[in-house]
Amino acid sequence: MRGNVFLRALALVGVAGVAACGDTTTTPAGDTATPAQQAPTITSEPFGRVNDTQVSRYTLSNGRGMRVGILDYGGIIQSLEAPDRGGRVDNVVLGFPTLDGYLASNTFDSKPYFGAIAGRYANRIAKGTFSLDGVEYHVPVNNNGNSLHGGTSGFDQKVWQATPQSGADTAGLRLQYVSPAGEMGYPGSLTTTVTYTLDRDNRLTIDYGATTDAPTVVNLTNHTYWNLAGESALDIYDHKLTLNADRYTPTDQTQIPTGQLAPVHGTPMDFTTPTAIGSRITAADPQLLTGQGYDLNWVLNRSDDTSLVRAATVQDPASGRVLTVHTTEPGIQFYSGNFLAGAFTGTSGRAYRQGAGLALEAQHFPDSPNHPDFPTTRLNPGQTYRQTTVFQLGTE
Repeated sequence: MRGNVFLRALALVGVAGVAACGDTTTTPAGDTATPAQQAPTITSEPFGRVNDTQVSRYTLSNGRGMRVGILDYGGIIQSLEAPDRGGRVDNVVLGFPTLDGYLASNTFDSKPYFGAIAGRYANRIAKGTFSLDGVEYHVPVNNNGNSLHGGTSGFDQKVWQATPQSGADTAGLRLQYVSPAGEMGYPGSLTTTVTYTLDRDNRLTIDYGATTDAPTVVNLTNHTYWNLAGESALDIYDHKLTLNADRYTPTDQTQIPTGQLAPVHGTPMDFTTPTAIGSRITAADPQLLTGQGYDLNWVLNRSDDTSLVRAATVQDPASGRVLTVHTTEPGIQFYSGNFLAGAFTGTSGRAYRQGAGLALEAQHFPDSPNHPDFPTTRLNPGQTYRQTTVFQLGTE
């Protein structure tokens, strides 16, 4: 597994002031943020139960108008409140108001994975099959005959061990989950940590780490859906997207990469300059027809294999909010919420329909274990999987 460098200027760790369980302080969405110089905080409250296990929601606040609600179930980003150009604070990610919503969504064929940690292997593995050292492994298929986001019971459905982190200028939450050897068919026991850190510059940094006791494959990401106009807004088709990628990985009709790294120039996949998401989404392009919109991996432009580079920028003209994404990963999956069909009711009480939110999943390429020419997702004993992704909110 290629080692990744943590850029300390962005990947800050910690919180100041851990409040008691149930003592959560937030500003309601829609209120105007006050630029008070308060210390960042983390608070927690009960959020339901999975069988006999308590689930909690942790709220990170940076004291400057940005708050992030994170569940220890699935490592889910359940809410993220940020100010618009006028200082109005609103939730800008899709999610459910209760744990029951997340549990019920697990039964849907087009499961949304709202805000969750996807793993052991994020994205797709063709026919749920891969080989390591001449041994063939089979993982559950749950998407067009392929395995998606770890199989039928991936990391998004686990209750993680949560530990608040302390720091002078940050609020953070460290999550850990130990996946036993053979879980979902994957070899090796995998110890995974995911740390969310919110700083005063409205940056949410996600640091991932994993170790194994036997050769295995690992690909982790976060599956948050963004709508910078606000979670209750209609769709994201007016959002302008820029991707730092001259190439992408075309797929077959089951959304498995063909192995080609194709140029985006002259295609609807060209987001090298700011482009409205809805401007070409109905083009009669085979890739868009297969995914019913955008659901592809872009190959990020980078000069080395380890540095934190800008992957994407999203601008909402109406609110003035801007999201920038930096990552150490080689690719980013852009998904335009194509399979949302009104079956899920979100935190605002509205039904999420097609295009209600967009996901930007920093990752290794789909089906990498079956493509030796792709950056490797193999992890051996004695190695540590590391990656960092930074979401920063601002305005223009």
